[in-house]
Amino acid sequence: MSPRMSTPFTFRDLVVWKQGMDLVEDCYRATTSFPKSELYGLTGQLRRASVSIPANVAEGHGRRSTKAYLNHVSIAIGSQAELATCLELAVRLGFLSPGDGNRLAGVSDSVGRLLYGLHRALKDKLAARRRDRTVSNT
Repeated sequence: MSPRMSTPFTFRDLVVWKQGMDLVEDCYRATTSFPKSELYGLTGQLRRASVSIPANVAEGHGRRSTKAYLNHVSIAIGSQAELATCLELAVRLGFLSPGDGNRLAGVSDSVGRLLYGLHRALKDKLAARRRDRTVSNT
């Protein structure tokens, strides 16, 4: 009988990454109906902001440093706020219906809450390490 190998935990296992990827797909679908003149404007901005969320979660996780991970999650939080602003603007300009805008904003807000939770957990982890170092040095 051979020892059982466990599968390593990856960014793909994170709920925030999975929901972030779903949000990207939703944003791409929603922007297909935007005016062609917005391809390099609001369409591109909204798509880039949405992609930045799971991309930064994945990159931070891959850095293998809690401090770097925290920084990337912070960037993802900023991208989520940018996305929320772009969605509101798209509704105001009539590119998205209020219903679609509200639905996407709800998904974005949910991802934002997960990001804040991950950010808090990483900050707590860093603080605990600092405390442990201080205690062991005394």
